[in-house]
Amino acid sequence: MSTPLSRRVLGGAAAGVAAAAVLGATAPSAQATPNDLRERPFRAARPRRHSRRPNILFILGDDLGWADLSSYGSPHIRTPHLDRLARGGIRFTNAYSGSATCSPTRFSLYTGRYPGRTKGGLAEPIADKSAGLEPTHPTLASLLRNSGYATALIGKWHCGYLPDYSPTRSGWDEFFGNFGGALEYYSKLGLAGEYDLYEGDAEYKDLRYYTRILTERASEYVSRDHDKPWLLNLNFTTPHWPWIADGDEEASAEIVRRIKSGDRSALQHQDGGSIEKYKEMVEDLDRSIGQVLHALKRSGQEQDTLVFFASDNGGERFSYNWPLAGNKGSLQEGGIRVPSILRWPARIDGGQVSDLPVFTPDWTATLLDLAGARAHPAYPLDGSSLAGYLLRGAEVPERDLFWRVRGERALRRGDWKYYRGKSGRDQLFHLSEDAREQANRAPFEQARLAELRTAWERIDAELLRY
Repeated sequence: MSTPLSRRVLGGAAAGVAAAAVLGATAPSAQATPNDLRERPFRAARPRRHSRRPNILFILGDDLGWADLSSYGSPHIRTPHLDRLARGGIRFTNAYSGSATCSPTRFSLYTGRYPGRTKGGLAEPIADKSAGLEPTHPTLASLLRNSGYATALIGKWHCGYLPDYSPTRSGWDEFFGNFGGALEYYSKLGLAGEYDLYEGDAEYKDLRYYTRILTERASEYVSRDHDKPWLLNLNFTTPHWPWIADGDEEASAEIVRRIKSGDRSALQHQDGGSIEKYKEMVEDLDRSIGQVLHALKRSGQEQDTLVFFASDNGGERFSYNWPLAGNKGSLQEGGIRVPSILRWPARIDGGQVSDLPVFTPDWTATLLDLAGARAHPAYPLDGSSLAGYLLRGAEVPERDLFWRVRGERALRRGDWKYYRGKSGRDQLFHLSEDAREQANRAPFEQARLAELRTAWERIDAELLRY
C-alpha cells in the first residue's frame, strides 16, 4: 500500500467540503489536510543523536470521529494544535481503536491484549461495579514502572470502580480523574448520580469545567522536574456527551436537576447538542491539548517526549466520519477507525503520513519496546511492536487485526476486511478501493472470505465467552 504525496491545504469550510468530495473517490490516505506544506509518505529518519528512553504522553479524546480534526478533513472544525502535532510527526490514516466503545479499548491499551481475554473487557462498556481491570493483570503502566518509569493517569479511567478497581491498583503511581464512562462537566455527577472526581482513591471537590481541570493538572505534571522517564495517560472526556461546553452553566444546571430527580438518561443528552456545540467542544479539546504541549515545550522535555494522540473509538451522533460508514458501537470503519498522531522529535521526522494498518494493542507493544520493557510471559501481547518500523524503516509483517463485539465481528488483513454485522451476513470489502464498505466482494471472493472467516474464528476460540 503506497501513500500518494498530498498537498496539505489551509482553508475554510469550502476547502473542507472539497476535500470531502475528493474522498468519495480516493483512498483515505489521500485525504487533504490543512497545513501549507507537503505531507510525504513515512520514512524512518537516521538517528541524529543518541536519545534516551522517551517520556510518553499518551492522549485520548473521547468519542472523537475519524474526520473530526481539520487534519483529517473536517469541513467546519479547526484544530490547529493537533494539526501542528501532526506536522511535527506522523499522521496515521489506517489506525484503529481496539474496540468500538470506551472501556474495551482502554483494556486493549492497558493490557496490550484483545478485550475478550479479560472478564472486565467483555463489558461494552463497563456500566457498574461488577467488572473491572484486575489489579493482578500486568499493564502498560505496571510494566513501565517496573522498568524505571514514573506513571500517572489523568482523566477518564473507565476500567472499573472502587473499592476493587483503580489506576493506583494497576500500576499508575498517581491518578486524578473520574472512574466512570461519563460525567456532567461542572457538577462531576456520573451516570448513577454519583460524584465522580477523585485524586487517588479519595473524592476531590472542584466544580469548574472538567476539561479546564484536566488541562491544568496535565500541564503541571509535564512541567515537573522529573528524575526519571515518565508515562502520562491523559484521558479527556471531551467531546463525549453531555453536550456541555465551557460556559454552558444553565444547560449544566438543567442536566443536574434531571439527574437528581432520578432521570438516568439525563447525561446521554438525547434532547440536546448540535453540530455547532460539538464543534465548540472539539475545538476546546484542541486548545487544551495545545496548552499541555506548550507546557511540555517550556519544560525542556519536548525533544525526548513521545506524544501520541488518538480517539478511544469512532465518533458519536454529531461526529463527521466521511467517507466511513458506521459510528461508535459498530465494527464498520466509522466505529473503529480513528485519527491517530505520533510525534517524537528526537527520533522521528515531521510532516509524514503512514497508511500502515495498526490498532490499539500495537501501541502498547511499541511503547514497551521503545522503553526497554517486556511483556509478562504469562500474559502475551496481541499487538505487534512498530519500533523497528518507526526507527529503522523495517517492514511490518502482514498480520491480522481482529475485533469482536456483541453481534458483530471483523478482521482486517492487508487491504481486505471481513465483516459480519447484526444481520448475520458475511461481507468482504477491499478497503483501499472502498473505504465506505459499500461494495461487498464476498460473492466473488469466496475462498478469501472463507480464509478470513476461519482466521477470525481461530482467534475468537481463544477468548472468553460473553
